[in-house]
Amino acid sequence: MNRIRLHKGARRTRAASVRAAGIALLLTVQTVEGQLTPEGIRARVKGQAVQSIELFREYLGLPNDGHFPEDMDRLLSWLEPAFQKRGFETERLLTEGNPLLFAERRVANPSATVLVYLQSDGQPVDPQAWDQESPFVAVLKEDDGSGHFREISWDRLSDYDEDWRIYARSASDSKGPNIQFLLALDLMAAAGVTPDYDLKVIVDTMEEMGSPVLPAAIQTNREMLAADMLIIFDGPPHYSGRPSLKFGARGISSFTLTTYGPRVPQHSGHYGNFVPNPGMRLAQILASMKNEDGRVTIPGFYDGIELNDATRKILDAVPDDRDEVMRRLGIAETDAVGDSLQEAVQWPSLNIRGLQSGWVGDQVRTILPATATAEVDVRLVLETDGWRLLGLIEEHIRNLGYHVISNRDPTDAERQTHGRLARFDARVSYDAFRTDFDSAPGRWLSSAFARLFGEEPVKIRTSGGSIPISPFVSTLGIPAVGVPTVNPDNNQHSPNENIRIGSFLEGIAIATAVLSEPLRPFVRR
Repeated sequence: MNRIRLHKGARRTRAASVRAAGIALLLTVQTVEGQLTPEGIRARVKGQAVQSIELFREYLGLPNDGHFPEDMDRLLSWLEPAFQKRGFETERLLTEGNPLLFAERRVANPSATVLVYLQSDGQPVDPQAWDQESPFVAVLKEDDGSGHFREISWDRLSDYDEDWRIYARSASDSKGPNIQFLLALDLMAAAGVTPDYDLKVIVDTMEEMGSPVLPAAIQTNREMLAADMLIIFDGPPHYSGRPSLKFGARGISSFTLTTYGPRVPQHSGHYGNFVPNPGMRLAQILASMKNEDGRVTIPGFYDGIELNDATRKILDAVPDDRDEVMRRLGIAETDAVGDSLQEAVQWPSLNIRGLQSGWVGDQVRTILPATATAEVDVRLVLETDGWRLLGLIEEHIRNLGYHVISNRDPTDAERQTHGRLARFDARVSYDAFRTDFDSAPGRWLSSAFARLFGEEPVKIRTSGGSIPISPFVSTLGIPAVGVPTVNPDNNQHSPNENIRIGSFLEGIAIATAVLSEPLRPFVRR
């Protein structure tokens, strides 16, 4: 079976002479009833591999931090003609932040309308943390045999190895899926295959910032975006590398919690045992929210969630290896929220994602800090409401004896009146979504995967990560399914983000199989 493979050891791609034979084969592989065969798809992907990678390399060179509107403007200026060249009409949808890009292509007698979500922005970069000159100058690397990837010349690309990797910001999250989608359309056009549905695309330019403008933009442009289903080309498959579909994702809310000590840091020798330490108080608040098994102890936090036998059967069908996951993560025990990884992500989570108070390392000093701050994210599931959970957390802090304020620091009067002060700044980015396996997009995509791989994909009920899809589902009233197309070990959000060449090419094949799959048998109009 062909897979989006994870580990070193895959066969080296054929030499140039064999590659030429593959291109010749490309010319003889025909479509069957207007549909590309799996062999035809793979032959065409292989025949265009080098050109595909070069286009990808060009796209990777465009900075895409959503905090810099001028960078996103240049990126959209690259994408607009790319879509227009492929028969789309494009329009920038203005928002209070970065504009979104909308593209649409119609066919005669469509069976349905498919809306595709693509993410174009990337995480911020710290160039000093990358093992290359610039995160936006793509580097080609190979495993030196010890698990360390060393840089090699792009001149070697004509004889590529599928286990080589391309290192650049957004290589996997999510410029890779952008280019895979565009190249799939090219392969279909070259084969004379036309979808039997209208195709709309929305390109998000602020996903890594929580897509703050997306809900309002969807509401404003709901007629333009109207569709029968939403397909998301984004993210990695199951960690085993097996082809997968994701039928849901957790939502995300978050809060910043600050505790207060003296107005300015004080000498710990002079004032220790007299001035309360905000770092200690913050630690006590956070520790009170969970027990030793990792379960949230705040009353009502898990209310409304039930996992029946049918659901557990779905979760158990995912081929997780608990011991292997723990080995990769380097842990000897897990939290006791669920009996498995799949079960754990069916529940809301409370995660401390950052702590700050005083100084550490070379800058450590003997002081009582003035403040202590925690950044906490709360992942949501379909049955939970983000504002309700944040309200429960705030009430829990109040019950610990704290005077809680929001969106400002305490006044002098408050400092002199309240012995325990905490600032609680909360926000909800977007809710969770979940789609039935037997939905029209679920059956359509499963058919495409079965045709390409010869077996059903791994079907994941809820992905642990969050993507801003619920505004589409709730406003447009359509089901949504995610199609992951990159290697699981891609370092997304981190320095040295990468994509495996074999996974990049496999993603083109997956996108081609999906987009060329006839949709009419799976929809009722």
